[in-house]
Amino acid sequence: MKKNCLISFGVVLLILIIDQLVKLWVKTSFSYDDPSIDLVGGWFKLNYVENQGMAFGATLGGGIWGKLILSVFRIIAIIAITYYLIKQIKLGAKREFLVVISLILAGATGNLIDSMFYDLFFKLDPCISFNQMDGSGIYMSCEYYGIVEKVEVRNTGFLFGNVVDMFQFDANWPEWVPWLGSSQVFPAIWNIADAAISVAVILVLIRQKTYFSTPKSIEKATTDQSE
Repeated sequence: MKKNCLISFGVVLLILIIDQLVKLWVKTSFSYDDPSIDLVGGWFKLNYVENQGMAFGATLGGGIWGKLILSVFRIIAIIAITYYLIKQIKLGAKREFLVVISLILAGATGNLIDSMFYDLFFKLDPCISFNQMDGSGIYMSCEYYGIVEKVEVRNTGFLFGNVVDMFQFDANWPEWVPWLGSSQVFPAIWNIADAAISVAVILVLIRQKTYFSTPKSIEKATTDQSE
């Protein structure tokens, strides 16, 4: 059990470190108007964007309450996943399944860290589109080509920070594919935390019979008790 615990939370820590290092590097090294950088053959690119939502830019509505509810939801989810992971470790769940749960936990925590702390260390630029929010009632001065005007910006502070994204698959469906022809295969821009969650969900869908079968030790204990 101790070994499984170390492996599980080791995976969480490793993903978090990689995720935050990449995000901080992109946020401090790139400008929002920098062109995309080709990483692999032109179909895999590096960008710098930020979103006010969760994985792949999804949101729970706009405004202060939507963002606050989203952040609180993340915290509750992280607590629940941590509890579930510890419970599965104690029950002797398969190690592969523990790693999958750890990936989900790391992904959720990685994006929450952005929302919790980034606004405390980075100054908000009101001229960047992903920092603007219609209806917020918060106005800041922004200069466009020598002309200063007031723009509405998002709420800032603890739990209100943007999530940093950077990776994108730049590939299109073949023209002959019905309904999807010539459109992007996966247009969303994502980060390491999003990828960890996605890989975990895919593995659960593919390997669910393996993950959710009852361990022999538990099955035997249950049988003995019934007898």
